Amino acid sequence: MNFLFNKHSHFNLANIVTFFNISCGIFAIYFLTHDEFMGAALFAWLAGAFDIFDGKIARKYNLSTEFGIQLDSYADFLSIVKPTKLPPIKNFKTKEGKKYLVHTILHIEYSAVDLALDAALRYQNMPFEFYRDWLEVANDEIRHFLMLEKLLKDLNGFYGEFEVHKNLFEAMQQTPDLLSRMACIPRYLEANGLDQNPKIMEKLNSNKDEFNVKLIEALKIILEEEISHVKKGDFWFKYECDKVGCNPEVAYFDAIEKVFPGSTKRKMDLNFNARKEAGFSCDELKFLSKKSLLLSYLAICINHFNSIVFG
Repeated sequence: MNFLFNKHSHFNLANIVTFFNISCGIFAIYFLTHDEFMGAALFAWLAGAFDIFDGKIARKYNLSTEFGIQLDSYADFLSIVKPTKLPPIKNFKTKEGKKYLVHTILHIEYSAVDLALDAALRYQNMPFEFYRDWLEVANDEIRHFLMLEKLLKDLNGFYGEFEVHKNLFEAMQQTPDLLSRMACIPRYLEANGLDQNPKIMEKLNSNKDEFNVKLIEALKIILEEEISHVKKGDFWFKYECDKVGCNPEVAYFDAIEKVFPGSTKRKMDLNFNARKEAGFSCDELKFLSKKSLLLSYLAICINHFNSIVFG
C-alpha cells in the first residue's frame, strides 16, 4: 500500500480522492439529466466534499504534483502548456483561426467559474452580499461559457481541441487572502479583459461575416457583464482595505506587483470608460496608462462619446 503515499504514483491517496470527486460529478450530471434532483444534489455535495479533501490530503502528506493539480481542475480533458508555447491569436478570417479565438476566450470563462466559486467558498464570515455577488458572477460566467461553446460547436469545434494555459488557476493559488485575491483577479486580470475585448471586436468587425457578427454580439454581452464583475471585485477590495486600514491605491499596486512582477511598470492601453465604470480612480488610470491626468480624463470623455454615438 506504499503507493498511496508515493508522490510519483498517479494512484496516490490524493489522486484517488480526486477520482472520486470526478466520478461523483459524473453521477450528479446523470441524475440531473434524468430529473432525479435529490440524487443529483447528493452526488454534487459528495463531489464538493472530495474536492475539499483531496487538496488537504495532498498538502498534509506532501503528495502535490503537476499531475494532481491538473487532474483536480480540468486537465482530464484539456492539454495544459506554458503560455509561451501557445500560438498567437491573429488570424480571424479562417475557420481554424476563429475556432482558436473562441476556444481561448471559452477557456478564460471556464476558469472564471472556478475563481468565482472559490471566492464564495474560501472566505468565511463575510457579509451575505459577498456570497451573493460571487455566486452571481459564477452564474454569469457559466452563461458566457455556454454561449461561446455554442459558437464553437457551430464551427464543428469542441472545448479541449486546443492547448491552454493555467495562468488563472495559478493566480488563484498565489492569492489566498481576500485583499490580494480581489486586487489580482477582478481588478487586474478581469480588468485586463475589459481592455482587450473591444480590440477583438474591432478586428472581427473588419471582417464582418455571419459568424463574426454573432461573436461580436456575444462579446458585447460579456463586456457589459464583466464590468459588473470587476465592480464587485472593486467593492470588496475596498471593503477589505477599509477593514485592515490601508490605502486602496497603494495596496492595489503592491498586490499586483507581488503576484505579477513588472505589471506596474509597463504602459497599458486601457479601456478608460469601462475601468472608470468598474471603480478605478483617475489616479490609478493615470498610473497604469502612464498618461497625464488630463489626457486620462479626455480619453474617458472620448470613449463615453463614442459609446453614445456608435453604440
